[in-house]
Amino acid sequence: MFDRRPKWAYSLPIALVLMAPFDLLASLAMDIYLPAVPVMPAELGTSPEVVQLTLSLYLLGLGLGQILFGPLSDRIGRRPVVLGGAAVFALASAVLAMTSEPAPFVALRLAQALGASAALVATFATVRDVYAERPESTTIYGLFSSMLAFVPALAPILGALVAELGGWRAIFWLLSLVTLPPLIHAGLRWHETRPEHAVTSRSPLPILKHRPFWFYTAAFGTAMGTFFVFFSTAPRILIERAGYTELQFSVAFASAALVMVATARFAKRFSESWGIDGSIARGMALIFVGAMSLALGSTLLDPGFISIILPMWVMAVGIVFTVSVTPNGALAPFDDRAGLAVAIYFAGQSVIVAVLGTATVVIFSGNTAWPLVAFGTLLPATMLVALRIKLRSVDT
Repeated sequence: MFDRRPKWAYSLPIALVLMAPFDLLASLAMDIYLPAVPVMPAELGTSPEVVQLTLSLYLLGLGLGQILFGPLSDRIGRRPVVLGGAAVFALASAVLAMTSEPAPFVALRLAQALGASAALVATFATVRDVYAERPESTTIYGLFSSMLAFVPALAPILGALVAELGGWRAIFWLLSLVTLPPLIHAGLRWHETRPEHAVTSRSPLPILKHRPFWFYTAAFGTAMGTFFVFFSTAPRILIERAGYTELQFSVAFASAALVMVATARFAKRFSESWGIDGSIARGMALIFVGAMSLALGSTLLDPGFISIILPMWVMAVGIVFTVSVTPNGALAPFDDRAGLAVAIYFAGQSVIVAVLGTATVVIFSGNTAWPLVAFGTLLPATMLVALRIKLRSVDT
């Protein structure tokens, strides 16, 4: 029998240690693998296009898997989906390390992505189950997003070091091994949290027709898309144009992630005072101000720390203010189908990030700050207008 509103008896630090690893698996498996991509065609006896396919299929599996495993976690519970997904991820990673043929390698990368997506969506559904009405949810969502910001900066460096010491297969052995301790920990301490009143219907219509859900999802996509565009353009700006070394770039990039982590530490206090919509308004405003500062710096100064990184710090604070509260806003009406709602929430923001984020990088010059300026002004401004309309509709 499930509790109607399960409450873990864990302190926030212990809960984070329990859940955070499953938040990181999906991104880690993508980014730590990148340094090995150039040597993979010769190692597997295939073409560069097939190796590129493993990257594309991984992203596809990650997205489609959430649509599959979100409703499944509503049916059978969060615990089996988390444990099953992590086990599949660990096993697929280990077999990948032993694979020498291209076809099995491609299939196993898809299996790895599906395992990561299951663990990710069930983790966020668990946060919703346990912390829906508690201020700790703001801290958890903010820290999860901040930790994900570290992965693109540090994982490729780690992957390069591991590959240099043990070859590309060592990367996948590492992915498998680092999954085992949190998997065992979860097996011992991850109690079921699915509410008793969770529905077993897989119909997404109540979610798809709910306008506030899409507003909060779009705000989340705007915030994460801002960081995506920064991640996509910063290497070319700072390394190619500003002359940063790879280490200098990594330090500068990581500083933005550190700002996000520090902000997440205090996000709960601010959100309690401002509320969900107030936090989003301030978050969007900070992203907009940071983008305008970036435009000014890019016009008057050469690319560097002052003109690129400092404005990004301002945007980083706005990102955390936003992502710390959007899950509660989007998922609040759907406690009875939190797994499905989480899946659609992530899928929606992925479309914004992938389509609009990529479009700005393609349309504007990718070795300048203008893609980030365009994304960081147009989308936050649109969200602020949408928020104003939303608040007026509530008042009337």
